[in-house]
Amino acid sequence: MGYLEAASLGHVLADGRELFHDVSFRVPAGETVALIGDNGAGKTTLLRILAGELPAQRGSFRSQGAVAVMPQFIGSLRDDRTVRDLLLTVAPPPLRASAAALDEAELAMMEADDEPTQLRYAQALVDWGEAGGYDYEVLWDTVTVAALGTPFQVAQYREVATLSGGEQKRLVLEALLRGPAELLLLDEPDNYLDVPGKRWLEEQLAQTRQGVLLITHDREVLSRTAGQVVTLEGGTAWTHGGGFATWAEAREARWQRAAEVRQRWSEKHEQLKELVRTLRQQSSISDEMASRYHAAQTRLAKFEEAGSPPAPPRRQRVAPDLRGGRTGIRAITCQGLELSGLMLPFDLEVFFGDRVCVLGSNGSGKSHFLRLLDEAGGEAAGTVAHTGECRLGARVRPGLFAQTHRHPEWAGRTPAEILGAGEGDRPGLDLERAMSALSRYGLAGAGRQNFETLSGGQQARFQILLLELAGATLLLLDEPTDNLDLISAEALEEALAAFTGTVVAVTHDRWFARVFSRFLVFRADGRVVEADEPVWDEGRVSRVRS
Repeated sequence: MGYLEAASLGHVLADGRELFHDVSFRVPAGETVALIGDNGAGKTTLLRILAGELPAQRGSFRSQGAVAVMPQFIGSLRDDRTVRDLLLTVAPPPLRASAAALDEAELAMMEADDEPTQLRYAQALVDWGEAGGYDYEVLWDTVTVAALGTPFQVAQYREVATLSGGEQKRLVLEALLRGPAELLLLDEPDNYLDVPGKRWLEEQLAQTRQGVLLITHDREVLSRTAGQVVTLEGGTAWTHGGGFATWAEAREARWQRAAEVRQRWSEKHEQLKELVRTLRQQSSISDEMASRYHAAQTRLAKFEEAGSPPAPPRRQRVAPDLRGGRTGIRAITCQGLELSGLMLPFDLEVFFGDRVCVLGSNGSGKSHFLRLLDEAGGEAAGTVAHTGECRLGARVRPGLFAQTHRHPEWAGRTPAEILGAGEGDRPGLDLERAMSALSRYGLAGAGRQNFETLSGGQQARFQILLLELAGATLLLLDEPTDNLDLISAEALEEALAAFTGTVVAVTHDRWFARVFSRFLVFRADGRVVEADEPVWDEGRVSRVRS
């Protein structure tokens, strides 16, 4: 049975800033432990240390049993890797090495069919078998059938870029949860999953005998899976032995206790300093008081040397100011709109001020729909294949929040530089105003980091800031809460409630969906219909696609 123990772990960034220190906790066998914290607190960095990808600069950790890792980027892969390549990334290192050697030997066989090459290929096959390759191929066959509906022999050469984010996640999760690893380190495994997929994940985590350390911002997943909650905040970590349902209460009580202890320390400190001042005056008059004065000095010095109790962590402040503006009564009009090869034609009218939640399974075309609405507000030719009509109303200015955060044009640039340059409807800001805007989103400390080095949540908050500055009157939000920490998600919900304009959002966040009043469902039979309340059980689209 596997377990993991971290003891006094600490990490300092390349620029000298301490990310966290004295982080200690335990992941027992058969239990799911959630790791939560504000965006940028160091959750992914801590997971990479535990996975052996980064050295433990301070402290130590130990584990028993094989460890498998799901990185955060699974779901956003758009390179030339195949399904087999993706499954190998979460396989044990000896298997990955054996696979690489086998691939090289096969390529060599294509170029030369001489005896040395044949012997090399034969040895590579033997090594593949000894590394467990054939056993893994049986496992992967089960995995691809469960996740993609096709056997491994058919699916292995399919490019990962052709899979939806949810399909990528489900594929890797099936491999890890069915695999031999006794410890799983899962970095936001629920991102990109639709609600049936999240419910499946919740059931699997409840049943698994593996020890699981889980990073997630989904409040529903947290409440249904976490037996313990490790919170990374204030540069250190603390563990709540109960589930997420009582975590907020425990956190508030912890902050209050810390504030009370620090207040008592400050009061005692003032008493000792006042005593020293009084005895100093008295010792100048009476030699008998000199010894008491020196004793008080010693006592004060020891008290200060012991140090003050840690202050309660600063509460992260995220204050979006999504103002928007008045537009025409009809914000969106769709007539006979068909997303080519995805959904059947449908009609839709969205009015100024509506809050529309778009629901449905992965791959049904929800993100395509948002992209089409965004393109409808521009002059450039659209890239989303469709027939029928999709138009925006007067003074409707769309702003798209992209699910993947892929912005190669920002690589090597800091948020402050991006804000300073301006783009399209978004004016450039001088450094003072840029840093002020970043501060409202809890990003002041990240203002001079390159965009690609920001955490997923920091990138998400920055995207929302750009929508604010561009003056969008139609917010098109594709899974906006996936990477947002708990405080940021709540702040976004409050900002949307005060926003003057129209909101259309794709989400699989059951908690977030509560702020919407209209629900547009992309159904499994290819129809697009409205519902009075959220519908979470739609399966994969079964329509024959062109």
